[in-house]
Amino acid sequence: MHYCQRCDDPIAMAPEGDLAVCPDCGNTEPARRLPLLVVTGASGSGKTTVFPHLVRQLPECLVFDGDWLIGPFERACEFGEVDWPALRDAWLSVAHGAAQSGRHTVLLAPFTPEQLDGLAGRRWTTDIHFAVLDCADGVRTERLEARPPWRERNIERHLAFAKYLRETIETVVRTDDAPPEESARRVTAWVRRRIG
Repeated sequence: MHYCQRCDDPIAMAPEGDLAVCPDCGNTEPARRLPLLVVTGASGSGKTTVFPHLVRQLPECLVFDGDWLIGPFERACEFGEVDWPALRDAWLSVAHGAAQSGRHTVLLAPFTPEQLDGLAGRRWTTDIHFAVLDCADGVRTERLEARPPWRERNIERHLAFAKYLRETIETVVRTDDAPPEESARRVTAWVRRRIG
C-alpha cells in the first residue's frame, strides 16, 4: 500500500500505470506493477517438491512458497487462527515489492483467482496468471498418507479441491508422470511464456 508522503494525513494512493497517485494532492511516486504468476494445487500436488527446482530454473524471478508466511500469521493472529485473506493480501504486497526491482514473482500456493480478486493489494499487480500442479487422486492420497503425523490430512477435502482446480484453471502441469525437475521445467516454460 502506498501512502502520500506530502499530505498531512495518511492518504492511500491509487495505481495509474507504473505510478502511485495521491487522489488529494496529485503527488506521484514510482510504483511499478508486474504480472504475478501463481502455481496453485491442492495438498499433495507437488508444490513443495517442485519449489527448489523452480528456484534454480528461474533465476530471473523471485520464487516463493506460500506456506512461509503461515507460521508468522499464526503467531500474529489472535488465538493462532490464520486470517487467510490477510495472508493472501500480504503475498500480493510481497509481489508488488519485488516488482519495484523489476522482478516477477512466482508464488506456489493453494490460491484461486476469486480469493485474490477482491483484496486491497490486487490493484498493485497487473495480470495474475494461474497454473495448477495436479496428479491422479490415487497418487495424491498416497502422498498425503505418507506425510508425518503432524501434517493435516483431510484427504477428501484435498481431492475435492484438486477436482475444482483442474476444472477451473486452464493450465495444468502433471507431477505424477515425470520427475520433479521435469515438472518444474514445464512450469518454467509456462512462466517464461507469460512474462515474455
